Amino acid sequence: MTSTAATGPEAQHKPCVFCAIAKKEIPANIVYEDDDFVAFLDIHPIRPGHVLIVAREHHAYFDDLPPELAARFIQLGQRFAKAMKGIHGVGRVSFLCTGTDIAHVHAHLVPLFAATDITSTAYIKQKELSFAPAPRASGEALAQQAEQVRQALQTQPR
Repeated sequence: MTSTAATGPEAQHKPCVFCAIAKKEIPANIVYEDDDFVAFLDIHPIRPGHVLIVAREHHAYFDDLPPELAARFIQLGQRFAKAMKGIHGVGRVSFLCTGTDIAHVHAHLVPLFAATDITSTAYIKQKELSFAPAPRASGEALAQQAEQVRQALQTQPR
């Protein structure tokens, strides 16, 4: 990230796909938005219903979020997890802030159908692994999942 001494929305940075989605400059299957966050379905889902929550304002990493915003980020993740458990009939939903792909704070929320949905080499015997992006979901599948998440969120307390 190239930046000046400024922080917040006036800070300069390289073009960012998540900033563009938050500004609705590029399309996404948005399932939630408020003044601070936008949530949408991942186009390369690990599992159906894989949601990304991003801050509208550009902050490179989770630890860059102001504490009050970080608290709301986690609370929103909890709300999504409860909704996703009901939609997918799972006992757990993963909340990950990896920061490895795009330098704009975001959380991956993934319904966990199996213990191997979110993996670590600590759990894998074969150490020589190669990874590829998950297959791109169809527009129809994303639209259906987006509607399910929107409906489930309406029944969750804020």
